[in-house]
Amino acid sequence: MSEIVKRLRDRRANVWEQAKELADRAAEENRAFTAEEQGTWDGLNGELDALDKRIKSALEVEERAKAADEAFERVAGKPAEPGVQQRQHTDEELRAFLRGEGPRAYEVKPTGPVNFRDLSKLSASAGANTVPTSFYDRLVAHLIETSAIMQSGATILNTASGESIQVPKTTSHSSAAIVTEAGSISESDPAFGQVTLGAYKYGTMIQVSRELLTDTGVDLEGYLAMQAGRALGNAFGAHAVTGTGSSQPRGVVTDATLGKTGAASATPAGGFTADDLIDLFYSVIAPYRMSTACRWLMKDATAGEVRKLKDENGQYLWQPSLVAGAPDTILGKPVLTDPNVPAVANSAKSVLFGDFSQYFVRLAGGIRFERSDDYAFGSDLVSFRALMRADSALVDLTGAVKYFIGNAS
Repeated sequence: MSEIVKRLRDRRANVWEQAKELADRAAEENRAFTAEEQGTWDGLNGELDALDKRIKSALEVEERAKAADEAFERVAGKPAEPGVQQRQHTDEELRAFLRGEGPRAYEVKPTGPVNFRDLSKLSASAGANTVPTSFYDRLVAHLIETSAIMQSGATILNTASGESIQVPKTTSHSSAAIVTEAGSISESDPAFGQVTLGAYKYGTMIQVSRELLTDTGVDLEGYLAMQAGRALGNAFGAHAVTGTGSSQPRGVVTDATLGKTGAASATPAGGFTADDLIDLFYSVIAPYRMSTACRWLMKDATAGEVRKLKDENGQYLWQPSLVAGAPDTILGKPVLTDPNVPAVANSAKSVLFGDFSQYFVRLAGGIRFERSDDYAFGSDLVSFRALMRADSALVDLTGAVKYFIGNAS
């Protein structure tokens, strides 16, 4: 880790201590923030968010520098890792396609098994060093970066084709009871349903100037991977959170079960207390809580409210990470934020907690790129469209993921 990242991490810890001191003072005096204190609190939280982005950016720069060093070493004669020649050949084909020297369509597929959990962060500490940096990997990394569900440890099913697949859905478990001698044993079978995972098509169009295409100094593959990955990730990510299942994937909010309802007297309306989140935590049974994919999911604004909460011992529920690139935690479990989670309000499912490995994401095949020189001929722009097919649903409805809902009364 560089000195820059270490200094940013130290600054983040210092800002968090200032925010805690401000909240502690108001709590000790049993009062709400003054207008000046609220402004300071908002400023400190904004600085925390900005520092998170700077730390992430610094780690990405370090990773790119490392990749460049490795490339120079290969040029200098260092033996290539297994599979590198195949990836280079694929990259050459891709560049030829981008220049218009190949077919109109190009199917981008993984060159081997893809560990989507390693791809969930772009930093080296989260596994980026272990994943081959192909065009597909870069594109999927940007897709995952923009979708909290794809970062959450959801189960990824990557199929070669797009026909519908049936996945068993657990709705209740078997039960047992004491049986007297020679007594009959009651039958108790688990209840199953089926969820059908199809392949909804997501598409985006990107236009590139002819000059950008012919400039060999531009990382065109990286640019297209970033733009397409973010666009597809944002579109699919919204449905993965709140999708209805009608002509779109079923979102985790749609399929999650009730864990805790807020008080009618909550301020703000639909808000929660520290005890509410503790109750939500323990509404998920231990086997799910012990899963490595067990975590919290909420909006950024909701996370700002959680940062103010303390338990009965005066300890903050929110604990900032002291390791660059690692997520903050609530009650020891990682926190993910996603803008598509409902905001705090009456009857709103504003906080989710549970085992997200029970949420299945189906990706059908690779990502198809198509090129047109004619669509924007008058502007001398080359048009690329990226198409991805995906579906998703929660397959364990027995309480693997639960939500807090604001009281409606």
